[in-house]
Amino acid sequence: MINLDFIQAFLRKVHSPVNSKYSSISPWLASLSYFLGSHIVMPFYFRRINIIGKENIPKDGPVILAPTHRSRWDGLIIPYATGRLVTGRDLRFMVSMDEMKGLQGWLIRHLGGFPVNPKNPAVSCFRHGVELMLKREMLVMFPEGKIYRDNQVHSLKTGLARIGLQAESDRQNLDVQIVPISLNYNPVIPRRGCNVMVRIGVPLSVKDYIYGSGKKQAQNLTMDLEAALKNIDRHSTINN
Repeated sequence: MINLDFIQAFLRKVHSPVNSKYSSISPWLASLSYFLGSHIVMPFYFRRINIIGKENIPKDGPVILAPTHRSRWDGLIIPYATGRLVTGRDLRFMVSMDEMKGLQGWLIRHLGGFPVNPKNPAVSCFRHGVELMLKREMLVMFPEGKIYRDNQVHSLKTGLARIGLQAESDRQNLDVQIVPISLNYNPVIPRRGCNVMVRIGVPLSVKDYIYGSGKKQAQNLTMDLEAALKNIDRHSTINN
């Protein structure tokens, strides 16, 4: 017999207002997602996924992964290239509020995602990111803010740097690491049978930027992260 109360409760969760605190990692859902992604979805859709620089991903401690943003597929490629099958770690994601609706939003929230309004980020969202760093988790943020398909690294938002710097200031010797990651697809708009290049750069240590005013710290860290992304991105040409 179908349990209508269970279904109604599930639908209320799916359609409930998005709250940045309502995000967690469901062990069974994460395990299922990694299995389906690595054994079915990725091999079926992509011809080849080249991942260079896995050794640059810290295996512990607070980490912010900072990928370029080239496709909606990025949200699956990053866990495939850096998540539990590579590092033994689950990822938390800062996700655009537009993506956090309905069943998709429910899945994202239970796979570690939490929403942000890119045009007007809330203080609570910023604080949630800091809390994840203090818990020594691995957080994914797309510092360009939106998808670009012109194979150029665009100006970065300072929010990523501010979260890392605030966490480092809140707890001495926390040692937050920011990892630049270049993503490129061939063709630029992914389709079945396309190739992907993931190039992972050397981490930036946030503690090296704790000097001067807070604004200047964020600017310097953001500037160096942008330079690092441009450097690895220019070496990420994909051959057919």
